[in-house]
Amino acid sequence: HWNMESIYEYGGRAGFWRLHRLFTQSGIKPTVYGVATALMRAPEQVAAMQEAGWEIASHGLKWIDYRDHSREAEAADIDEAIRIHSLVTGDRPTGWYTGRCSVNTVDLIAREGGFDWCSDTYDDDLPYWYDAHMDGSVGEKPLLILPYTLDANDMRFAIQAGYDHGEPFYQYLKDAFDALLEEGKAGSPKMMSIGLHCRLVGRPGRIGALKRFIDYVQSHDRVWTPTRAEIAAHWREHFPWQDSIRPSRMGPEDFVARYGGVFEHSAWIAERAWAGELAPANDSAVGLHAALARQFRAASTEERLGVLNAHPDHAGKLAAAKKLTAESTAEQASAGLDMLSDAERATFMELNTAYVAKFGFPFIIAVKGLDKAQILEAFKTRINNDRDTEFATACRQVEKIALLRLKDMLP
Repeated sequence: HWNMESIYEYGGRAGFWRLHRLFTQSGIKPTVYGVATALMRAPEQVAAMQEAGWEIASHGLKWIDYRDHSREAEAADIDEAIRIHSLVTGDRPTGWYTGRCSVNTVDLIAREGGFDWCSDTYDDDLPYWYDAHMDGSVGEKPLLILPYTLDANDMRFAIQAGYDHGEPFYQYLKDAFDALLEEGKAGSPKMMSIGLHCRLVGRPGRIGALKRFIDYVQSHDRVWTPTRAEIAAHWREHFPWQDSIRPSRMGPEDFVARYGGVFEHSAWIAERAWAGELAPANDSAVGLHAALARQFRAASTEERLGVLNAHPDHAGKLAAAKKLTAESTAEQASAGLDMLSDAERATFMELNTAYVAKFGFPFIIAVKGLDKAQILEAFKTRINNDRDTEFATACRQVEKIALLRLKDMLP
């Protein structure tokens, strides 16, 4: 529509220059998401951005929705966007944001190999590394993701129930900044992205809110206002890509070989967890424990009893004969159970015998962080439980032992 086109034209004719004055006067160099074909039609604006030292990232070939595009068609448009961007600016783009992307976009940008960062996610307040492809393969060059924002974004001036004037926009930005600054002062710095459009915040009734926010930000110390390229360089220097073992990408044999002993002598739990489909959320100790524990909890009573009976007595015959697993040996040693006096050993043996006779499985407790006295006290207390209560307690301890073991293996 002609009038709608004129609204976009306002951005280039007036809004851009209003923002250009504001940013140059404040000493801030923003990152511009430039649609390749639009950059080609805006030589004066491109020259002004370059003279001011702004970063010009790619915003794709055209501002269209790629949701239903084929992978091949989208890849071709990415290549063409890079070609035109390079001709217009003199340099190929090293940052990318499609916006209305597809499920293939980030994968395609990673595979292209020439980008330092991509912002086609909204899922964090910090950068992170991406190296998995849609087909499950691993990228040779991990891609740094700098998550973008749709909430701290002037697009809300153009949507229903959005900002009707500048003050709520300013207040939202200020509230977000204050919250993130407080987290940073507490030792967990964050990244705040703000989305701006020349045709929106570049209007005279809105630009004042942005100026007030910039003044507010610059009234604080220990606050950095970099381009996204500078953020990427900082992250790459201080938090470089580190390859690590990821359970969700392991084959069944390797997975079971590594994690089959997490639940004592019960590799079937690892086998079922792998078959149950693992995801990146399961690549941490807590995440993998959740997958394994679900299989343990879903097992029959007889199967769970088998897991309990796979655990050794504390300071029992297996320990004396040095036939414990490496994990159990280390755990019992950490609690001093390998250094008992004859009297202490006799007490443990007597309790073990009575406990097994009553419940039909050995006394199980996660000994890490406990000493002999604490273990003995728990032993004497729990032997008075009824069987159902003690079975549930023992199962919880088995899960705790598994988590502690995983924390020694995964982040």
